[in-house]
Amino acid sequence: MRRGRNFFDDDMNMKVIKYSCIGIGILAVIVLGLLLYSKSLNDEVKEGTLSSEQFAELMNNTNSSNTTSVSTEMGKSVNEASNQLNSANTVNNANTTNATSNAVNLTSSNTTNNTSNTSNNTVTNTTTNVANANADANSEGNQTNTTETAENKNLSFSMPVEGEIVKDFAQDNLIYSNTLEEWTTHTGIDIKADKTTVVKSAEAGMVKTIKNDPRYGLTIVIEHENGFQTVYSNLLTSEFVVEGENVEKGQSLGTVGNTAAFEIADEPHLHFEILKDSVQVDPKLYLE
Repeated sequence: MRRGRNFFDDDMNMKVIKYSCIGIGILAVIVLGLLLYSKSLNDEVKEGTLSSEQFAELMNNTNSSNTTSVSTEMGKSVNEASNQLNSANTVNNANTTNATSNAVNLTSSNTTNNTSNTSNNTVTNTTTNVANANADANSEGNQTNTTETAENKNLSFSMPVEGEIVKDFAQDNLIYSNTLEEWTTHTGIDIKADKTTVVKSAEAGMVKTIKNDPRYGLTIVIEHENGFQTVYSNLLTSEFVVEGENVEKGQSLGTVGNTAAFEIADEPHLHFEILKDSVQVDPKLYLE
């Protein structure tokens, strides 16, 4: 029984040794194969490098002698890949530099254009503002001139005496005259007032004449701006002014009387007229 077990153990040991030797042999073959493959690969790389150098020399010789170029297909070596990578990097760097230069030029151009546009806009706005200011000034000047002209053309006259208007202006129609006992025109208005009532200037001006009119009695004529005249008739006195005197609006001229021959039958009153360019107009159109 013990001999059988020893025989079995010896047999197992022999098998282990056998398989170990086989494994070691296989491992040695693999290592040897790897070494041979590595040597072969190095030789191919060297051959590829030499072929690349020969090809470059051939291309240079061909270019110098102006001969026809010949394309050759061959495997790329490590050096070729490195050279192509460097060339690609150089191209990329050049493109980057060009892009940067273009960006700088574009920015500079945009800045110049913006500056130019800003300057143009500023000049345009300044010109427009100056034109608008001139237009406003001219408009204000025109408005002022228009206002002044309107004031000159449409002077505002005040009542020379306080009282009721008892006879209206009648230039285009006829009214009955108690004194003349007939229908006649009336070139002014009659303002009822007691005798000796003070008559005042309806507007500022210059005393043109003081006269005894055969129809309307003692009369004062005052000349105003822009062709206007005022006439104060049927006066009792003209003691407050003289001919050629400049008077202010509301200044005393004389007193109410009853000296008008054409209106002697009427109650005491002031006969008042306004003329524009020597033509009688309705005084009520200009009285305040």
